[in-house]
Amino acid sequence: MLRIDLNCDMGESFKLAGLENDAALLDYVTSANIACGFHAGDPTTMSQTVKVAVAKGVAIGAHPSYLDIEGFGRRPQNLNLDEIEALVLYQTGALSAFARANGVELTHVKPHGALYNLAAVEPAVARAIAHGVAAFSRDLILVGLATAPAFLEAGTQVGLRVAGEAFIDRAYNPDGTLVSRQQPNSLLTDPQAAANQAAGLVEGHVQASDGSTLKLHADTLCIHGDGPTALAIAKAVREVLQQTGVRVCSLNS
Repeated sequence: MLRIDLNCDMGESFKLAGLENDAALLDYVTSANIACGFHAGDPTTMSQTVKVAVAKGVAIGAHPSYLDIEGFGRRPQNLNLDEIEALVLYQTGALSAFARANGVELTHVKPHGALYNLAAVEPAVARAIAHGVAAFSRDLILVGLATAPAFLEAGTQVGLRVAGEAFIDRAYNPDGTLVSRQQPNSLLTDPQAAANQAAGLVEGHVQASDGSTLKLHADTLCIHGDGPTALAIAKAVREVLQQTGVRVCSLNS
C-alpha cells in the first residue's frame, strides 16, 4: 500500500488569530509545521497550536525562518552560515519546549519561505540548516524539497533522517523549483485541482508550468495553512487519497 504524510504550515498568526482554521485543518493532516515566532506566531499561539495538535494526534515539527515578520519570512536575508545555523537551533529549541510541556517530542524540522527556497538551490545553506537541526537532536527528521537532492543530502551527511516534500497547492518550474509567488498561477486554490496534483505526487510525478512532467519521490505533501481555500483543499485531498487506497500517516509512523 502506498503511504504518505500530509503536512500543513500553521500557527502563522498572532494572539491566537486564525487558530480556529488551524484546528479544523488538524482533522485532515498528519504533521503540523508550527511557526516559531520569527516570521509569524508568538509564544501563546505556539503553545495553543501545539496543544491542539497533540490532542488530535498530529506530529509536531518546527518551522524556522529568517527573522522577518513584515515580509512573512519570504524575503531573502544577508546572513552568514553560522547565523543561519544558530537561528534554526534557536527556533527548534523554542518550539520543543512547548512540545515537551505537552508530553511529546518534535518529530521534524521544515524551514520556511525564503530560507527553504534558498536551501533548495544553495547546498551550503542546506548544510547550515542541517547542522542547526542536528545540534539540537539527530532524532529529528529534516524536511526538504523533494526535487532538490542536495538539500536532503545535507541532512543525511550529519546523521539526520530526511523526508522529501512536494507541494499540493504550488506550481512547479521545469527545473523542480517552485514558481515564485509573484508570478500568476503560482498557487493552486481550486480544491479539485490540488487534489489531482496530490494524487499525481503520490505516484511520483507532477506537471510543471511549461506542461512537462517532473519525476520525484515525495515522503510528505504540504498544504499551506494560510491559503484562502486550505481547508477545502485538505478535505478534497484526503478524499482523493482515500479513494485511491493511499495510507495517510505521519513520518514517524
